[in-house]
Amino acid sequence: MNSPKELGFRMPAEWERQEAIWLAWPHNNDTWPAEMLMEVEDSYAKFVKALYDGQKVKILVNNAEIRKNAEARLKGSGIKDFSNILFYQVQNVDAWIRDYGPTFAINDRTKQKAMIKWVFNAWGNKYEDLKEDNRVPYGINKTMKLPLFEPGIVLEGGSIEVNGSETLLTTEQCLLNKNRNSNLKKDEIEEYLKDYLNVSNILWLREGIAGDDTDGHIDDIARFISKDAVVCAFEEDKSDENYEILQENYNLLKQMKDESGNELNVIKLPMPGYVGDDERRYPASYTNFYIGNEVVVAPVFGHENDKKALEILQKLFPTRKAVGINCKAMVYGFGALHCVSQQEPKV
Repeated sequence: MNSPKELGFRMPAEWERQEAIWLAWPHNNDTWPAEMLMEVEDSYAKFVKALYDGQKVKILVNNAEIRKNAEARLKGSGIKDFSNILFYQVQNVDAWIRDYGPTFAINDRTKQKAMIKWVFNAWGNKYEDLKEDNRVPYGINKTMKLPLFEPGIVLEGGSIEVNGSETLLTTEQCLLNKNRNSNLKKDEIEEYLKDYLNVSNILWLREGIAGDDTDGHIDDIARFISKDAVVCAFEEDKSDENYEILQENYNLLKQMKDESGNELNVIKLPMPGYVGDDERRYPASYTNFYIGNEVVVAPVFGHENDKKALEILQKLFPTRKAVGINCKAMVYGFGALHCVSQQEPKV
C-alpha cells in the first residue's frame, strides 16, 4: 500500500480551516475524583461553548447516560443550539483523545480526507487500563469510513507539532524513549514521520517540562503559530526546575529553520509557575492551547501570568478571539485543553 506522502496526503497545521474538534466527554474517576470531575466537566462545557459557533464539535460518549449528562452540562453553560454538536457512542477509558485519537490528513489535490492510526501504549506502558483506548480510532472510523493508514509504530498526537508545510517539531525525550519504539533508531522514526505526515524537515528539542508523565510532549513546550513562527514556553524564575529546560529549548529553537531555510521567529510565552500540591507538580503550561476557526482557547491556572499569556496569544492571532478557561482541575490529570482535543481539518 502506498504511503500517505506518496498519495499526496499531508497533516495540516492546526490554524488551517477545521471541519470539527473531537473530544471524549470526561468520566474517569481514577483521573479526576468525583468533585474534581465536575469541575473538569465545567471546563469542557466552556471549551465547547467557545468553539461551537465556528465549527462542529464531535463528542465521544460511552453510553446514553454519559451523553445525557454531557447535554445537561452544555445546556447549563448557556448552549441552546446543538446543531453543531454531534455525539458518537464510541467506548473510551479516558479523555486524552489527542494522544490515542487519529491524526487526520488531507489531500489538497483530490479533496480527500484520511486517518492515520498510530499505536497507543499509554505513554510507554505507564497505565495498563488506558491501553484500551488504542481501539478508539477504529470506532470513530466506523462512522467516518475514511482511508485508514497504520504505520504500526507507537506515537501520541501530543508529541508532534507541524507547520502544515513540511516541518515537524518534537522531542527526543518522547519519540526516542525506549518505552515507545525500542527497535527503531532516530533516522528510522524520522522516515515514518516523513512518509505518514508528509514532512521533510524534522526539528528535535530535548525534553519537556517537569511533572509531565508523557515523557516530554511538545504541546506543553512549543507550538507553531505560522509557517516559520513558534511560541515557546519560557520560565523567568531561575529557582524553578523548568528554568534550565525551557532556556535550552528557547536557545535551540533560535538556531532552527523551517523547510525553506528561514530562521524561526521564536516568541516567549510565560509559565504559570508551580501548579500542584505537596505530593506532585502538574504539567501546567499556556502552550497547551487549542486553535479553533474563530477562537484560540488557552488553559489558565489562577496565576498572575494568565492575563499576560492571553494578551500575547491575542496579538499573535488577531483574527481569532483569545479565550482563557480555568484548567486547575483538568491538569490534575496531567493534561489540559490541547491534550483533550483533536482537530479534524476541512478539505
